[in-house]
Amino acid sequence: MSSGQYDQTDFSEIISISTDEVPTRARVRDIKLGSGRLLALITLRSEQPGRPNTLWTTSLTGLKHMLDELKVRATAGEIHAVGIIGTGRAFSAGADLSMMPAIASRDAAMQLAQLGHHALGRLSDLGVPSFAFINGTALGGGLEIALHTNYRTVHPSAVLGLPEVGIGLLPGWGGTFLLPNLIGVDAAIKIMVSDALKNRGTVAAAQAVELGMVDALFPASTFLEDSLKWADSVLAGSSSVIRDQQPGADEHGTRWTAAVKAERSRLARKVGTVPKSPYAALELIENAKDSDRIAAFEREDREFTELILGEQFEASLYAFNTVQKLSKRPSGAPDSASARKITKVGIIGAGLMARQFALLFATRLRVPVLISDLDELRVTEAVNRIHEEIGGLEAKGRLDHDTANRIRSLILASTDLAEYADCDFVIEAVFEETRVKQKALASIEPIISTEAVLATNTSSLSVEEIGTALENPERLVGFHFFNPVAAMPLLEIVSTPMTNQETLATAFATAKALGKTAVLTADAPGFVVNRILAKVMGEAAHAIEQGTSLETVERAFASLSLPMSPIELIDLVGWKVAAHVQDTMHDAFPDRFFASENLHRLATIQGDVLERDENGRVVGWTHAAQEVLETGVAPIGMTDLLHRIQDGLANEARIMLSERVVSNVEDLDLCLLLGAGWPYINGGLTPYLDRVGASRRSFGATFHEGKHVAAPIS
Repeated sequence: MSSGQYDQTDFSEIISISTDEVPTRARVRDIKLGSGRLLALITLRSEQPGRPNTLWTTSLTGLKHMLDELKVRATAGEIHAVGIIGTGRAFSAGADLSMMPAIASRDAAMQLAQLGHHALGRLSDLGVPSFAFINGTALGGGLEIALHTNYRTVHPSAVLGLPEVGIGLLPGWGGTFLLPNLIGVDAAIKIMVSDALKNRGTVAAAQAVELGMVDALFPASTFLEDSLKWADSVLAGSSSVIRDQQPGADEHGTRWTAAVKAERSRLARKVGTVPKSPYAALELIENAKDSDRIAAFEREDREFTELILGEQFEASLYAFNTVQKLSKRPSGAPDSASARKITKVGIIGAGLMARQFALLFATRLRVPVLISDLDELRVTEAVNRIHEEIGGLEAKGRLDHDTANRIRSLILASTDLAEYADCDFVIEAVFEETRVKQKALASIEPIISTEAVLATNTSSLSVEEIGTALENPERLVGFHFFNPVAAMPLLEIVSTPMTNQETLATAFATAKALGKTAVLTADAPGFVVNRILAKVMGEAAHAIEQGTSLETVERAFASLSLPMSPIELIDLVGWKVAAHVQDTMHDAFPDRFFASENLHRLATIQGDVLERDENGRVVGWTHAAQEVLETGVAPIGMTDLLHRIQDGLANEARIMLSERVVSNVEDLDLCLLLGAGWPYINGGLTPYLDRVGASRRSFGATFHEGKHVAAPIS
């Protein structure tokens, strides 16, 4: 393709509204390779220190002009290759989303899409080979920079991804064409669509090599040196990169088309047909099998323009900005100066959650982590399981050998409680019952320092009540992780009226060190996430009890676009656990939460409760479930059921805010976005409730004002 496709395009409107951009500048220097060849190395660096490299009009036009100059030099034979690298821990984080709200016209949106293609396309049309040395995070447009080059190397700590579909957009600077033609349609769909919709799907460096996204991985200590040597060997012909015909790229494209069709069907089952971006991305991916670059990029321009002007992206931008802001500056977090230093962590228990805690604390804090249990065999088994997990991370390339061994050495285990004496932070991971947790924490309190922090991982019990068994309840804090611990980004920090500021500051500092986004919640039943999920599950169970068919319940809840339906969620957490949760919430709020005897009946079944088809979709109750279910004869219609859950959620959210369970509406949305997978395209819980009219139906007002909640999603 000629990089002159957009040479006559007018970019004046998008440039005129970009005065607040913090540019990422491109600097170039010539490097003489071992063979004597010259490689022009472009370095991307943000003008604002500490800010990741991002792309917008000044950054893109600057890069484009530099590449034009390098093409002239390449044509004259002055340089033999061009390389591009980022600074610090970032290659490039992609488009600057903070600039997106300025786009208000179709012309500006179209020009942004075209400018990205205009600038990045130069990398594949220099007349000499181009190399991307991916030194760190490469997301969205950042990864698309690398995809436009001929060859790619990667740093072991780098993460790569095209997450745009998760925020109501799609990769708009070449990704939907370049990636499937590089690594195959199946892997490309997974990265661009299914993983992106999880709002956290990225590819680690070693996996990127396996997929063929990048050509070589080099150690951190010698990354650039090794990358340059490898580039020299490619130029000399002593190293070659063989790219196989991609899966699905058969002569007639039938396998490619089948892969896209299968993903459309999966999306319809999992998220319904409301989200626009995944289906638009699939359309472009399907066309990529037999399209040339010019036509493919023009299609991207059109689809990108439609999505960026749509209400789903507007809602997604609110969600994205909420997560970004509060992950950096949590509401209500005390001054970190009063946080106590953590030099050793203690974990009470040796079960699954305890093992997950141990691995997370050891990996992120790099301090000794002690686990304990009354049974020596359980402790030994727990350590062995943790070592296996570390081995798995090493095998995947996420830890090098020396680091893996160091982390193994940090895992300590004992049945002797005296070993807790020098722990600064102790968290319990025992059975979810108040007296059990009280006993566990009370047994450790006399052993540890008076300044050490005690934490409970309860998901719904009263932290204050647990603390009544302690001599110093002011050092107790709720530290509620979500499962799986390593993957889920949210941590609910629960403060009681007794919790002191030093304990709270230590909890927030520890959460940050663990790489978690923390939110401060009051000590209320279910805190935030489990309270909302209990409302969802309870309404589903209530409808079933009234005689509503399972199919109707599934279809009614589908419009919420949640990661799974409430019945699937109950099945995942376990029918016995779900029954207990609903009973607990009903006891606390009997007028608003439904306790279901059917959940208890279904919990007695030894086998499967739900009948599923070959794709895993719920299609009905098993015979065993039908035998124990007791239902009424007053089923509720799909629309009425949807309104009931929407209005119930709006009322519950209003009550939680009035009771100061969290300090503001953004905290509430943050919890659901990160703790329950609430879709970004809905903007979070409260914008969704405003948009569908539930807030006004429930309490006659709205949670928000603004464009991101004004228009209904159709």
